[in-house]
Amino acid sequence: MSMTIASSIIAICMGFFVIFIRMKAQKKPVTARKIILPPIFMSTGALMFLIPMFRVTLAEVVEALVVGMIFSIFLIKTSRFEIRDNDVYLKRSKAFAFILIGLLLVRIAAKMVLSNSIDYGQLSGMFWILAFGMIVPWRVAMYLQYKKLLNDKDDLTTNTI
Repeated sequence: MSMTIASSIIAICMGFFVIFIRMKAQKKPVTARKIILPPIFMSTGALMFLIPMFRVTLAEVVEALVVGMIFSIFLIKTSRFEIRDNDVYLKRSKAFAFILIGLLLVRIAAKMVLSNSIDYGQLSGMFWILAFGMIVPWRVAMYLQYKKLLNDKDDLTTNTI
């Protein structure tokens, strides 16, 4: 149980760190690279599955991925771009911070409940899969929206010349 509490405290700190970084990032132009790199960096976490204690069953993989994809819908809905000063910026969304906090609380509650029936290592693996299943669709949607906005911007500049 102490590992569950410690990991929950770390998750809360990381959640607030993500909110802080996201709010700060809204002040700088977005690039395709900034959208694509986080899931690539996160993918290195899959190396945990080389260690037997973190391995999960196929059913657990599917469950975690489905929940992650459902959670990603909230992030996708609150991530919008706008053009300012001929650059693409992420629009400020007050709902985003609340959604991240809400998702974090749901995740912690699920961890507390599931830690009684699922081994800590497997649970860690499942929550990594959940997070990866959440960030990949979100970032793909952001990338597609970013590219569409760039194309629309190019069309506008081409048509006005």
